[in-house]
Amino acid sequence: MKKLLAPLVLILAIGGAVVFVYQFEPRGDGPGASNGGGITPVVVVPVGRDSFVTTLESLGTVRANESVDLAAKVTGRVASLEFTDGQQVRRGDLLVRLDTAEEQAELREAEVRLTEQRRELERIRGLVAERNLPRQRLDEQESRVSEAEARLEAARARLDDREVRAPFSGMLGLRRVSVGALVNPDTLITTLDDVRVVKLDFTVPETFLPGIAPGQEIVARSAAYPREAFSGKVTSIDTRVDPGTRAGTVRAEIPNPDGLLRPGMLLTVRLMKDPAVSLSVPESALVPLRDEQYVFVVGEDDRVERLRIVTGRRAPGRVEVLDGLEEGMRVVVEGSHRISAGARVEVRTRDASGSGDTAS
Repeated sequence: MKKLLAPLVLILAIGGAVVFVYQFEPRGDGPGASNGGGITPVVVVPVGRDSFVTTLESLGTVRANESVDLAAKVTGRVASLEFTDGQQVRRGDLLVRLDTAEEQAELREAEVRLTEQRRELERIRGLVAERNLPRQRLDEQESRVSEAEARLEAARARLDDREVRAPFSGMLGLRRVSVGALVNPDTLITTLDDVRVVKLDFTVPETFLPGIAPGQEIVARSAAYPREAFSGKVTSIDTRVDPGTRAGTVRAEIPNPDGLLRPGMLLTVRLMKDPAVSLSVPESALVPLRDEQYVFVVGEDDRVERLRIVTGRRAPGRVEVLDGLEEGMRVVVEGSHRISAGARVEVRTRDASGSGDTAS
C-alpha cells in the first residue's frame, strides 16, 4: 500500500507546482496580448466645443406697457357711452359723454359776447381813425375783445371736460357705469391697457445684479400656457435693493402680439447671461476625487493618462472645461472605472448617433 501512495503523492505535488506557476505568470500587454490578457476596452470621444450660458430663474409679474384707470374730470351725469367691454380703441377715441346742456349755453353766450366786442372794436377803430375818439378808447376795446376770446376758450375747455377720450391706443376693460349715472373724478368708468408689448418685473438676488444689463435675453413661461415660451429682453434695472429680501427688481419687455399675456399674470422667468463657446466634455467622462475633477485621456499609443481639469458651467449631459484639456484630445466616457493611469486600452469611439461603439 505504501508503494502505491508514494507515486501518487509525487504526481499531485508536480501538478500543484504547475498550477502555481501558471497562476502567477505575469500577463503582458505586448503586441500579442488580447482582451482577455489585460487590455481593457473603453469608449472615447474627442474634446469639443459647446455653447454655455448662465441661467437664473425667478418669478415675475406681468404689467401692461401703458395702463390707466379712466374717470371723468368733472362731476356730471352720463349722457352716452361710446364703447363696449374689451373693445380695442385708438388714441383720442370718444368713450363717454356727460350731460353738456349748461356748458353748451355758456359756450353760445361766450360766442355772442365775442361777436359784439369785435363789432364794437371795428366801430371804435373807425372813429379813432377819423379823430373822433381818443386812442385810449381803442386800446380799451382791444382788451375787451381779448377778454371775450379768453372766456370763449374757457367755455370750450369746460365743454371738452364733459367728454372722456382714450389717452392712448389699447384694450378697454369692463364697463363700470351706466347711462344716467352721476360720476365724479373718483368714479372708475373703465380701464385701458396697452398690451401689445408687456412689461415683466421680477426680482434677482443682489449678488447677481452686477452681471445683469439691458439687452440680455429672457424666456418666460406661464401656467396658463404650458407649451408656450415667451421671449423678451431686459430693459432696465431698479436703482434700489429691497433691504428685506436683499433683491433688486429687473424689468423686461416681451412682445405680446396675440394678447395672451395679461397684466397681473405670474410667470416663471429664465434669464440667460454670459453666453460663451467653450471646451466641453460629456459628464460621463468626469472622475471625481475629493474636491477635484479628473478625466482619463488616451494618447496616440492607446495608453491612458489621468489629468486634473477645472470645470465651469454645465449643460444637459455636457460640462464646460476651463483648464486642463485641449480640443481634440480623446477622453474616456465608458470604462474609466476599470482602468488606471498608464494602462493600455482598446479604443472604441462612439458613432455620430451615439447609439453604438466601433473599435478604432
